[in-house]
Amino acid sequence: MLDVVRRRLLVRGLVQGVGFRPFVYALAVRCGLSGFVGNDSHGAFVEVEGSAAALDAFLAALRTTLPPPAHIDAIDALEMPLRGDAEFRIVESIRIEGAATLVPPDSAVCPDCLRELFDPHDRRFRYPFINCAHCGPRFTIIRDVPYDRAQTTMHSFTLCADCAREYADPNDRRFHAEPIACPRCGPQLRWHADGARGENALAAARRALAAGRIVAVKGIGGFHLACDATNPAAVARLRERKRRSDKPFAVMPRDLAHARELAQIDDHAAKLLTSPQRPIVLLPARSHSPLAPGIAPGNPEIGLLLPYTPLHHLLVVDAPLVMTSGNHSDEPICKDDANAIDVLAGVADDFLMHDREIHVRCDDSIVRSFRGHEFSLRRARGYAPRPVRLHTAGASCLAVGAETKAAFCLAQDDRAWLSQHVGDMGGLAALHTFEQTVEHFLRIFRAQPQRIACDAHPGYSSSQWAERFARARGLPLIRVQHHHAHVATLLAENQCAPDRRVIGLVCDGTGFGADGAIWGCEVLN
Repeated sequence: MLDVVRRRLLVRGLVQGVGFRPFVYALAVRCGLSGFVGNDSHGAFVEVEGSAAALDAFLAALRTTLPPPAHIDAIDALEMPLRGDAEFRIVESIRIEGAATLVPPDSAVCPDCLRELFDPHDRRFRYPFINCAHCGPRFTIIRDVPYDRAQTTMHSFTLCADCAREYADPNDRRFHAEPIACPRCGPQLRWHADGARGENALAAARRALAAGRIVAVKGIGGFHLACDATNPAAVARLRERKRRSDKPFAVMPRDLAHARELAQIDDHAAKLLTSPQRPIVLLPARSHSPLAPGIAPGNPEIGLLLPYTPLHHLLVVDAPLVMTSGNHSDEPICKDDANAIDVLAGVADDFLMHDREIHVRCDDSIVRSFRGHEFSLRRARGYAPRPVRLHTAGASCLAVGAETKAAFCLAQDDRAWLSQHVGDMGGLAALHTFEQTVEHFLRIFRAQPQRIACDAHPGYSSSQWAERFARARGLPLIRVQHHHAHVATLLAENQCAPDRRVIGLVCDGTGFGADGAIWGCEVLN
């Protein structure tokens, strides 16, 4: 007779919002195991009962055959008394006070949803908000954890009978896909000028773009300003209105083949362009592309990103589009309808909106491909808020970064949670966004910082904010020399021990030195 055993597995990693529970369910049924799986504020918990050989096979497959967005950091296994469950089930989430789990980033529309989007026989045919457990908005719609629909901005959309059936079926890829929706029960597009909705709103936007107009398009993490990237007059008008004299615009072609007509793309760059993160990738521009000269004046490179939402796939059909952040230069990206109309009224000619609320603004990420490696220049949508694993655990610390291209880091235990790109800290709007984002991180990661770190420069807005924050909470404030912070970041990113001796070359302009003088390019050891 086979030995029957029961184990409880505590799984830590990116296991919420990525189809992990239905994956575990299907795997357990396939292995002939009983028990259950659920989410908690740490990650996921699994109890499985069956033969020792079946449990070993289950655990091996759990580590090696995960759904694409998921990854496991650790699995703690405990032997449990037998319970004799009749079947394997998915149970309700458990909220544990003071615990933090990984929050999934937003992910580009997956191949399965894309096929349905263009299938005339599918009930979600041409629906701009199609998603499943493997793709769609995540971080930008989450209000709190555990990640359940009631704690997202989708809570106000009541599921229709068909969506409710998919949501409740463990064998469906939309099982507990929290943003699940369809044309009957989900968000809808709206053309601001005349209130047209759905397909009519989409058609109005495409006509406006073809006519050379600038359209503010609401996306996953905020608004884009879009125009025909092959229309010199439209591109010049966007530059003038946005007060952006020569900084390059990002361009969205319809697919990878179209992108190859605009830039030189090797295999690694192609992999980045088509990844679930869908960043802007900086690439060598082709000399005879159809793009307007004003896209990247005097620059041998161009930033390309491929469509990552269903709406993009419906919108970018003919000409490639400029897709630049919906803001004035150096201000936060707009995320709310009323705010976008107010701020972008002098920039955009038209507005394409929808009624799915964006809770967290998140700009596009920017990366560079170099010799088969990815280098991040702006870490935001698709990557945030994934943490960096640290070599050793330490006291919780909130580090608030510098004045320009600001972001912050929340270190807790052996993880460093990196915020999305916030922007330049010179204005009140950016400072307000920064404060909102800090509050959100402290809430979703259940963090109580024990110390605050900031740049040594006393004139930085971020340093002054850190002073006020530390004083209000009675916490110690640590001032870090700017270039030393860069070297420390590299050590953390490469999981080096804190006492490791290195030589760091920092070519980053100027920083406030330890002697109160301005220091330039430095070699530190």
